[in-house]
Amino acid sequence: MRHLITAEGDRSMPELETERLTLRGWREEDLEPLTAIYADPAVMRFIGDGSVRTSEETAAGFARMRREWEERGFGMFAVEVRETGELAGWAGLTVPGFLPEVLPAVEIGWRLGRPFWGRGIATEAARAALRFGFTEAGLDRIVSICHVDHHASARVMTKLGMRQDRLTVVPAHGQPVRVLAITRAEYEPAGLPSHDV
Repeated sequence: MRHLITAEGDRSMPELETERLTLRGWREEDLEPLTAIYADPAVMRFIGDGSVRTSEETAAGFARMRREWEERGFGMFAVEVRETGELAGWAGLTVPGFLPEVLPAVEIGWRLGRPFWGRGIATEAARAALRFGFTEAGLDRIVSICHVDHHASARVMTKLGMRQDRLTVVPAHGQPVRVLAITRAEYEPAGLPSHDV
């Protein structure tokens, strides 16, 4: 994995490369495929209350994801499949304000369009984002949160070396969620030393 600085946009926005993917900054042309991802009921089934997003809601979220990098120095990466140039979705880091009981915390998350499921892309992108969180963003602990029935997401969390922290309920919509976590100390012995970028 290489850590690069993008030539366009915010110069502090990193670009990460994995075997098959580029995790990069957001571009205007990403909004259309992202809108299609957020309009898919299968993708959104375990997100929030399970509702799909309107194009306006997606545009607002898109703007927030771009702002977050400027405000926090970390955020969600656009995940691009290098071979085709397609936007698969996103992966990265955010503050999970929707679950106040875990704060202060930084969450790792991902969301991919349906054509990109079942190919190991979520795990590959999340591993790169997790490494960034510990090695570049200087985080000491990272959590991940998913609906208790979202078994595919829970499998990715386990592959990242995360362990269960708690079961709880999201106050805004009452959905039951699982919270997993990993510390920097747990991450390093997993064969992913923080000094090895």
